[in-house]
Amino acid sequence: MFKHSQLESVKAWLALPAHAELPLHARIQRALRQLILDGAIGPGKPLPASRALANSLGVSRDTIETAYAQLHAEGFIDRRVGSGSFVAEMTEFSPGHRLAHRSAVLRNQAPNLSRRGAAIFRSGGVREQLSPRPFAPGVPETRSFPLSLWQRLERQVLKETGTPALLHGDPQGAEPLRRAIADYVNLERGARAHADRVLVLTSSQQAVALCATMLLDPGDRIFVEDPAYYGARKAFDAAGLECAPIRVDDQGILVERLVDDPRKAKAVFLTPSHQFPTGATLALDRRLSLIEWAAKHQAWIIEDDYDSEFHYAGKPMACVQGLDQHDRTVYIGTFTKSLFPGLRVGYVVLPPQLVKPMTVARTLQDGHTAPIAQLTLARFMEGGHFGAHVRAMRGVYAARLEILTDLVRTQLSAFVEPRAPIGGLQMPCVLTADIPERAAVDAAQRVGVELLGLSALHASGHGEAGFLMGFAAYTPAELEVAVKKLAGALQTVKGT
Repeated sequence: MFKHSQLESVKAWLALPAHAELPLHARIQRALRQLILDGAIGPGKPLPASRALANSLGVSRDTIETAYAQLHAEGFIDRRVGSGSFVAEMTEFSPGHRLAHRSAVLRNQAPNLSRRGAAIFRSGGVREQLSPRPFAPGVPETRSFPLSLWQRLERQVLKETGTPALLHGDPQGAEPLRRAIADYVNLERGARAHADRVLVLTSSQQAVALCATMLLDPGDRIFVEDPAYYGARKAFDAAGLECAPIRVDDQGILVERLVDDPRKAKAVFLTPSHQFPTGATLALDRRLSLIEWAAKHQAWIIEDDYDSEFHYAGKPMACVQGLDQHDRTVYIGTFTKSLFPGLRVGYVVLPPQLVKPMTVARTLQDGHTAPIAQLTLARFMEGGHFGAHVRAMRGVYAARLEILTDLVRTQLSAFVEPRAPIGGLQMPCVLTADIPERAAVDAAQRVGVELLGLSALHASGHGEAGFLMGFAAYTPAELEVAVKKLAGALQTVKGT
């Protein structure tokens, strides 16, 4: 008879949804074959009697007999009259076994990647939670999204556009959406945009990766904020660029250090409207100095305006791109934060000379963004629904930020100091207790709370200890429960 673990392996294989369409005897046959290929049942070892295995699996004996007959026909088992069924002695030398063994060996070997491929793999990529839990940062509230309105607009698009909406789309993006984006950033962000200069992508991360490969060569220098958004730094590292960190204070990146650096760079990446993760806004004099530096050295400014819609104290400052008369700024935006992550629509407003090269480049990545989503979004924006949704969520998020700040001050004051931002979807907190950051993050995860450590966002990895607490996607009750869990977790770490 099988060992208990072997029997459980067969049951688990049978239960996999991916195998549900196979006939029952075929599922059993393949489960047993996999045990043989994996070496769990070695050559010469007996298989259970068909009646016994049928009873264990709750199936008919005929089903087991059919499975055994197929294994015998394929050469995996021998059947001996009066003795039973045994794993074939030659199985370990069969082509199937050699292939499985070779696959197992290859899985355990370091992959033979290019230098860029190895850098991408080492970075670990950018991981997003499928079901975020407090306090995962950068996640918007989706439960109150006007889904019925969106569905109605999508039905209108399909009815009026018909089957052409199912075909390939314009690589630069659907013209109605490019026009809506240009109108929006001109009005709300003070940009200098036209539909012809907008390139619709699937995400801001794709835009950053395109800039890294299209504007710079491996070995080129790029100035990057310190601390900085981890996804951008990973994209630049993967492209073989030399990231030169420039410190950030309460007025944004220290532009004078960038200007005075004797080793020039071909680009600078920054989040001037709402610096990630500190929340600082780049001062106007620094913006103007940055623009003059880029014009003088023919360098590029890569401006990531990832969540500027959510500003809680007055109107946000106009984007750098709108001030740049020299057309050296690439402006990146996304609807992932303002609407919902599953939409997968981002965009860039490009200098005129970059539109065609960047559009050609994106055809080598994903070809185009889904037309139905683009056309639905265009109608959502044209009808004023986007602005209304952003205004509503701005009020919700501001209230949640206030609630979280109060909770941290009352229940976590022995551990951290909150630094309430004037915008965005997350709040930085600095550790004041003698607790290692990594220990705090790990302890929080054990009680179901997600934190993003601050020090890892610094180029040295030794920046100010603390963590980001996302608040936008979580109700006041959820925030309160999570803060209580976090307080208990931090107390446990402090007491050890």
